[in-house]
Amino acid sequence: MSERSTYVLVDGENIDATLGSSILGRRPQPHERPRWDRLLQFAESSWDQPATGLFFLAANGDLPMPFVQALTAIGFRPVPLSGGADEKVVDIAIQRTLVELAHRDADVMLASNDGDFIEQLEPLVGPERRTALLAFREFRNAGYLPLFERGLEFHDLEYDVQAFNERLPRIRIIPIAEFDPLEFL
Repeated sequence: MSERSTYVLVDGENIDATLGSSILGRRPQPHERPRWDRLLQFAESSWDQPATGLFFLAANGDLPMPFVQALTAIGFRPVPLSGGADEKVVDIAIQRTLVELAHRDADVMLASNDGDFIEQLEPLVGPERRTALLAFREFRNAGYLPLFERGLEFHDLEYDVQAFNERLPRIRIIPIAEFDPLEFL
Protein backbone atom coordinates (compact mmCIF):
# COMPACT_ATOMS: atom_id res chain seq x y z
CA MET A 1 0.00 0.00 0.00
CA SER A 2 1.43 3.37 -0.95
CA GLU A 3 1.60 6.41 1.31
CA ARG A 4 -0.98 9.12 0.63
CA SER A 5 0.42 12.16 -1.15
CA THR A 6 -0.51 15.62 -2.34
CA TYR A 7 -0.43 16.74 -5.95
CA VAL A 8 0.43 20.41 -6.40
CA LEU A 9 -0.76 21.61 -9.81
CA VAL A 10 0.64 24.97 -10.89
CA ASP A 11 -0.89 27.22 -13.54
CA GLY A 12 2.28 29.28 -13.75
CA GLU A 13 1.07 31.49 -16.59
CA ASN A 14 -1.99 32.55 -14.61
CA ILE A 15 -0.01 33.31 -11.46
CA ASP A 16 2.62 35.22 -13.47
CA ALA A 17 -0.03 37.17 -15.43
CA THR A 18 -1.89 38.12 -12.25
CA LEU A 19 1.33 39.16 -10.58
CA GLY A 20 2.40 41.25 -13.58
CA SER A 21 -0.81 42.85 -14.80
CA SER A 22 -2.90 43.10 -11.64
CA ILE A 23 -0.37 43.53 -8.82
CA LEU A 24 2.82 45.04 -10.22
CA GLY A 25 1.42 46.67 -13.36
CA ARG A 26 4.43 45.47 -15.34
CA ARG A 27 6.38 42.35 -16.18
CA PRO A 28 7.77 40.87 -12.93
CA GLN A 29 11.51 40.91 -12.43
CA PRO A 30 13.09 37.54 -11.55
CA HIS A 31 13.44 38.48 -7.86
CA GLU A 32 9.72 39.36 -7.73
CA ARG A 33 8.48 36.01 -8.98
CA PRO A 34 7.28 33.25 -6.64
CA ARG A 35 9.80 30.88 -5.15
CA TRP A 36 8.11 27.78 -6.53
CA ASP A 37 9.93 25.43 -4.17
CA ARG A 38 8.02 27.04 -1.30
CA LEU A 39 4.75 25.70 -2.72
CA LEU A 40 6.02 22.13 -2.41
CA GLN A 41 7.40 22.82 1.07
CA PHE A 42 4.09 24.40 2.10
CA ALA A 43 2.11 21.42 0.79
CA GLU A 44 4.31 18.89 2.56
CA SER A 45 4.35 20.71 5.89
CA SER A 46 0.66 21.72 5.85
CA TRP A 47 -0.68 18.25 5.25
CA ASP A 48 2.29 16.28 6.64
CA GLN A 49 2.77 14.08 3.60
CA PRO A 50 4.89 13.99 0.44
CA ALA A 51 3.98 16.34 -2.39
CA THR A 52 4.39 15.90 -6.13
CA GLY A 53 4.58 19.14 -8.06
CA LEU A 54 3.36 19.40 -11.64
CA PHE A 55 4.15 22.72 -13.31
CA PHE A 56 2.14 23.25 -16.50
CA LEU A 57 3.54 25.58 -19.14
CA ALA A 58 2.81 26.45 -22.75
CA ALA A 59 5.79 25.69 -24.95
CA ASN A 60 4.68 26.54 -28.48
CA GLY A 61 8.16 26.81 -29.88
CA ASP A 62 11.37 26.58 -27.92
CA LEU A 63 11.41 24.94 -24.53
CA PRO A 64 12.67 27.40 -21.87
CA MET A 65 15.40 25.01 -20.73
CA PRO A 66 16.91 27.14 -17.92
CA PHE A 67 13.45 27.48 -16.33
CA VAL A 68 12.63 23.79 -16.91
CA GLN A 69 15.94 22.75 -15.37
CA ALA A 70 15.35 25.04 -12.38
CA LEU A 71 11.87 23.55 -11.85
CA THR A 72 13.28 20.04 -12.03
CA ALA A 73 16.06 20.91 -9.57
CA ILE A 74 13.57 22.12 -6.94
CA GLY A 75 11.39 19.05 -7.27
CA PHE A 76 8.70 19.95 -9.80
CA ARG A 77 7.89 17.88 -12.83
CA PRO A 78 7.57 20.34 -15.74
CA VAL A 79 4.68 19.64 -18.11
CA PRO A 80 5.48 21.55 -21.33
CA LEU A 81 2.52 21.66 -23.71
CA SER A 82 1.81 22.77 -27.24
CA GLY A 83 -1.31 23.15 -29.33
CA GLY A 84 -3.16 25.37 -31.72
CA ALA A 85 -3.36 29.12 -31.32
CA ASP A 86 -6.97 28.83 -30.16
CA GLU A 87 -6.24 26.15 -27.53
CA LYS A 88 -5.57 27.04 -23.89
CA VAL A 89 -3.22 24.09 -23.52
CA VAL A 90 -2.33 24.70 -19.87
CA ASP A 91 -6.00 24.92 -18.87
CA ILE A 92 -6.88 21.80 -20.87
CA ALA A 93 -4.04 19.80 -19.29
CA ILE A 94 -4.87 20.91 -15.75
CA GLN A 95 -8.55 20.10 -16.29
CA ARG A 96 -7.69 16.61 -17.55
CA THR A 97 -5.32 16.06 -14.62
CA LEU A 98 -7.99 17.08 -12.10
CA VAL A 99 -10.44 14.64 -13.71
CA GLU A 100 -7.87 11.84 -13.41
CA LEU A 101 -7.09 12.74 -9.79
CA ALA A 102 -10.75 12.17 -8.93
CA HIS A 103 -9.99 8.45 -9.47
CA ARG A 104 -6.95 8.43 -7.17
CA ASP A 105 -6.52 8.37 -3.43
CA ALA A 106 -4.60 11.65 -3.22
CA ASP A 107 -4.99 15.21 -2.02
CA VAL A 108 -4.76 18.22 -4.33
CA MET A 109 -3.52 21.80 -4.20
CA LEU A 110 -4.16 23.96 -7.26
CA ALA A 111 -2.17 27.16 -7.75
CA SER A 112 -4.28 29.43 -9.96
CA ASN A 113 -6.70 32.35 -9.80
CA ASP A 114 -8.45 31.06 -12.92
CA GLY A 115 -12.05 29.89 -12.72
CA ASP A 116 -11.64 27.48 -15.64
CA PHE A 117 -10.98 24.65 -13.18
CA ILE A 118 -14.05 24.94 -10.95
CA GLU A 119 -16.02 22.20 -12.69
CA GLN A 120 -13.14 19.70 -12.51
CA LEU A 121 -12.15 20.64 -8.95
CA GLU A 122 -15.68 20.33 -7.57
CA PRO A 123 -15.74 16.48 -7.42
CA LEU A 124 -12.45 16.56 -5.50
CA VAL A 125 -13.90 18.63 -2.64
CA GLY A 126 -15.32 16.52 0.14
CA PRO A 127 -14.54 14.54 3.27
CA GLU A 128 -12.57 11.80 1.47
CA ARG A 129 -9.69 14.10 0.47
CA ARG A 130 -8.15 17.46 1.17
CA THR A 131 -8.22 20.07 -1.57
CA ALA A 132 -6.89 23.60 -1.60
CA LEU A 133 -6.63 26.61 -3.85
CA LEU A 134 -3.37 28.59 -3.74
CA ALA A 135 -3.90 32.06 -5.20
CA PHE A 136 -4.05 35.78 -4.49
CA ARG A 137 -7.15 36.35 -2.33
CA GLU A 138 -8.32 39.48 -4.11
CA PHE A 139 -7.89 37.97 -7.59
CA ARG A 140 -9.20 34.43 -7.11
CA ASN A 141 -12.26 33.65 -9.18
CA ALA A 142 -15.51 34.15 -7.25
CA GLY A 143 -16.82 30.88 -8.65
CA TYR A 144 -14.77 29.04 -6.04
CA LEU A 145 -16.82 30.48 -3.15
CA PRO A 146 -19.39 27.62 -3.05
CA LEU A 147 -16.49 25.13 -2.92
CA PHE A 148 -15.01 26.89 0.13
CA GLU A 149 -18.34 26.31 1.89
CA ARG A 150 -17.99 22.58 1.10
CA GLY A 151 -14.44 22.31 2.44
CA LEU A 152 -12.06 23.65 -0.21
CA GLU A 153 -9.19 25.28 1.66
CA PHE A 154 -7.71 28.58 0.56
CA HIS A 155 -4.12 29.69 1.06
CA ASP A 156 -2.86 33.06 -0.13
CA LEU A 157 0.39 32.70 -2.08
CA GLU A 158 2.02 35.65 -0.37
CA TYR A 159 0.59 35.69 3.14
CA ASP A 160 0.10 31.97 3.86
CA VAL A 161 2.50 30.15 1.52
CA GLN A 162 5.12 32.92 1.78
CA ALA A 163 6.18 32.26 -1.79
CA PHE A 164 7.79 35.68 -2.27
CA ASN A 165 11.05 37.16 -1.00
CA GLU A 166 9.68 40.71 -1.04
CA ARG A 167 6.35 42.13 0.06
CA LEU A 168 4.09 42.74 -2.93
CA PRO A 169 2.31 46.08 -3.39
CA ARG A 170 -1.14 44.67 -2.59
CA ILE A 171 -4.02 46.33 -0.82
CA ARG A 172 -5.52 44.04 1.78
CA ILE A 173 -7.70 44.16 4.85
CA ILE A 174 -5.34 44.31 7.81
CA PRO A 175 -6.30 42.65 11.09
CA ILE A 176 -5.78 45.28 13.79
CA ALA A 177 -3.35 42.98 15.61
CA GLU A 178 -1.06 43.14 12.53
CA PHE A 179 -1.44 46.87 11.84
CA ASP A 180 1.86 48.76 11.82
CA PRO A 181 1.48 52.51 11.17
CA LEU A 182 5.11 52.65 10.00
CA GLU A 183 4.04 50.89 6.81
CA PHE A 184 1.90 53.91 5.96
CA LEU A 185 4.06 56.78 7.21
